Amino acid sequence: MQVLIVEDDAALGLFLEKGLKLEGHDVTRVGDGEAALERLDESSPDLLVLDLSLPKRDGVEVLMEMQGRFENTAVLVLTGRGMVEERVKCLNLGADDFLLKPFSFHELTARCRALLRRRERFADPVLRHGDVELNRMERRVKRNGTVVDLTAKEFSLLEYLVQRKERCCSRAELLSGVWQMSPDAGTNVVDVYVNYLRKKLGAAAVEDDDGHAVIETIRGEGYRMSSVAKKQPRRAQIFTVGSAWAEA
Repeated sequence: MQVLIVEDDAALGLFLEKGLKLEGHDVTRVGDGEAALERLDESSPDLLVLDLSLPKRDGVEVLMEMQGRFENTAVLVLTGRGMVEERVKCLNLGADDFLLKPFSFHELTARCRALLRRRERFADPVLRHGDVELNRMERRVKRNGTVVDLTAKEFSLLEYLVQRKERCCSRAELLSGVWQMSPDAGTNVVDVYVNYLRKKLGAAAVEDDDGHAVIETIRGEGYRMSSVAKKQPRRAQIFTVGSAWAEA
């Protein structure tokens, strides 16, 4: 998943960044509220880990600016202050959970997973990308109206990729997010299952359809769910006597 860390304590921020990257996540870190809002405008992450005591614009101001704009981003607030009034204000502004400093890194990662699971339960049960449709309630996949028979793990992998469509997901991220395995497990299970998916989806594909969905390999990085526009037929060139050519 994509994570944005907003923490002005450089040592703590670096610790969180390294730890979450080892968990297989795509992590960006900034040190103040203004930079956080700029990053949010550029790319909406799956999770925002937000310290409250920030320079330039504090965490409360960031939450106020986010209202109604980043509904798909879960927010975990970090604070060294335990005041109930502050927590209530942040929750009313859209924060999803709190973590008091000092904290265990294992607790932070557990809360991150719980937040994302909670978000996904209330998300639209039907995901679409190009010519592929996933019904998460019925655990059924269709391509061009044709049902594609997938195993439970194949479905989970496709669901993960479609939820993050047009973004490259590293093998480490997929190992962590789909298999709940250590990113350095030393297995090629991701590549094997991507090949399974390609074969099964390919059997139901119509190449000339607009928005033909494909799983791209990003060399040295991972995989990305993309769509290919319908191929346009070449326009015939007609030559007329005594004049320049024209197009049909």
